[in-house]
Amino acid sequence: MTQRSLQAQLALVLGTGVTVLWLGTAWVTSRILHWELDEVFDSALEETAQRLLPLAVTDILGREDPSVTQRIAALRDHEEFYTYLVRDPGGRVLMASHQADPTAFPLCAAPGFAQTDTHRLYCETALQGTVIMTVAEPLSHRAGIAREVAMALGLPILVVIPLALLGLIAVVRHSFRQVRRLREALGTRGARDLSPIDGSGLPAEIAPLAAAVNQLFDRLREAFEAERSFAVHAAHELRTPVAGATAQAQRIRIETSDPKAARRAAEIEVTLKRLTRLSEKLLQLARAEGGRVTTQVGADLRPILRLVVTDFARAGTGNRIALEMAEGSVFSRIDPDAFAILCRNLIENGLRHGDEAPVEVGLDAAGQLSVGNGGAVVAPDVLRRLTLRFERAPGAGEGSGLGLAIVRTIVDRSGGTLTLASPRSGQRDGFEVTVRLPV
Repeated sequence: MTQRSLQAQLALVLGTGVTVLWLGTAWVTSRILHWELDEVFDSALEETAQRLLPLAVTDILGREDPSVTQRIAALRDHEEFYTYLVRDPGGRVLMASHQADPTAFPLCAAPGFAQTDTHRLYCETALQGTVIMTVAEPLSHRAGIAREVAMALGLPILVVIPLALLGLIAVVRHSFRQVRRLREALGTRGARDLSPIDGSGLPAEIAPLAAAVNQLFDRLREAFEAERSFAVHAAHELRTPVAGATAQAQRIRIETSDPKAARRAAEIEVTLKRLTRLSEKLLQLARAEGGRVTTQVGADLRPILRLVVTDFARAGTGNRIALEMAEGSVFSRIDPDAFAILCRNLIENGLRHGDEAPVEVGLDAAGQLSVGNGGAVVAPDVLRRLTLRFERAPGAGEGSGLGLAIVRTIVDRSGGTLTLASPRSGQRDGFEVTVRLPV
């Protein structure tokens, strides 16, 4: 399901509302101006008729032959918006402006306004209705002025609306900056980072969400702490009784003369040693999840790796490890003890599950640790699950299934990257783990 952006929805709704409001306001304003202009033009028609009628009456009465039609000549060429016509009661034209068209002037039934398809008219009478003047204005003149007014209103809107929308988008985006900061703070967190998020500066609508997330982090942290505490205490409490049981099994195996009893005592000893290794792995996992895996001051990783390899050599497996390290120092902020646990688990994993070929251990100047061993190729679907707890490859033999889970936890919490590959790079078989540590 496609998620819709609240920021985009808010900008769209507000932008649409502002646009509709501006257009509606412009339309209402244009209509009001149209009505006001009609009143002004009607007033001008009436005023023109009342001004010209006395002059026309004087001119007509002063003629020798009042029945002669007189057309007033223009002083110069110009566009005549107002034309007039003077008639007698019989409809005979007594006087007309130079562009007046008698066909556009219907007979006046009574003083006042009238309108045809093409003109707006005003009629006025004098001398007891014997002289009738009609002043006309083309409706196209009014329509042209209305269009100009509409354009005068519309053209600024074409500029103002885009600017208003851009400003609105900028304001919405600026208002959501704290929300984006909260989203980025949550999105960049690692899987094990349960520290509280900073809710300062958040809007009142978002601040409760940040507080709820912090409360959830607190509950998760308490749950993880309880889980780690249980694992630590359980593993620690198991060490003493298991060690005692192992010693008793060894004593029985040495002291008994019954071969069957000795064999059973040896099997019990092997099982108890496996339980001891499992408790140690649980302690390592608990420390990796709850302890400190980074330091403020970097340490050289080469002596730590060499010491781990030396420990394996003392245990009799040193001849199966091929170590290659950078000549210069390799400093990293990973905790030395955590790095030692990481190296020990990777080398132990290679020794236990690899073939007779040497386990290749390498550390370069860029902080990349690689551990590879020979053996059968691991299927891709199995490879993806090997870093889970108690997950082992088919036919892997003895093992707790916690080694790579411990490595993954240390790498994640230190800010490094973990890569599993099978077969090894440049080989047709085997298994290789590559860890890139922050240097």
